[in-house]
Amino acid sequence: MNIQSRTEVGQNTIRVMLVDDDDRIQQALRQAIETHPELNLVGQAYTLKDALAVVGELQPEVVLVDLGLPDGSGLELIAHIHQHMPGCESMVLTVFGDESHVISSIEAGATGYLTKDTRTADILDRLKQLRAGGSPISPVIARRLLNRFRGVPTPDQLPTSKTSANQEFTPLSEREQQVLEMVAKGFMQAEIADILGVSINTISTYIKRIYKKLAVNSRTSAVHRANALGLINLKDC
Repeated sequence: MNIQSRTEVGQNTIRVMLVDDDDRIQQALRQAIETHPELNLVGQAYTLKDALAVVGELQPEVVLVDLGLPDGSGLELIAHIHQHMPGCESMVLTVFGDESHVISSIEAGATGYLTKDTRTADILDRLKQLRAGGSPISPVIARRLLNRFRGVPTPDQLPTSKTSANQEFTPLSEREQQVLEMVAKGFMQAEIADILGVSINTISTYIKRIYKKLAVNSRTSAVHRANALGLINLKDC
């Protein structure tokens, strides 16, 4: 089983467990937590199966969990913790910034939701806030939720042009398709750049190419044209 656990726990520290299949993120967070006087890393898991197998034994107070695990969804772990471990809280750390994933996580029992472009130092602060009774949410996520409850129209509620949908277009490259899907999920250019590990100028160039190929001049138009052409499915975004 691909699990790392630790039993030495200091007094008056918050017991933290990490669940993510990205080893780079795991290592960065482990190093940061191990040097933090108020946090104590009690275990790491890289798969849903392994996390479910040990979370009860490790008895963490906070579990930082990714949604896209290689053998299933982190939502299953969140629901398990919510139902069986009342003294433990779950905070999502994921690349998914769309409303659907946020709502599903909250319904499963998560009390915090951060995107992976959050700085490591800020993640540690949010872990403390969560344990102190707060519900940390990335600012961009909070804005989307506020817009939802204010009744601001979402892209799938706006009209589309059937005429433009039938126009021919130049196929997108694999990276352009990837950027388009992230744009459709609501990520900003800076967020996409951080996630993909490139400069914001590079992302800007990709988006300009996407606009040109789809014959549009705005984010909303690009999303709806792509949906009409079958390049993306708004229901999945």
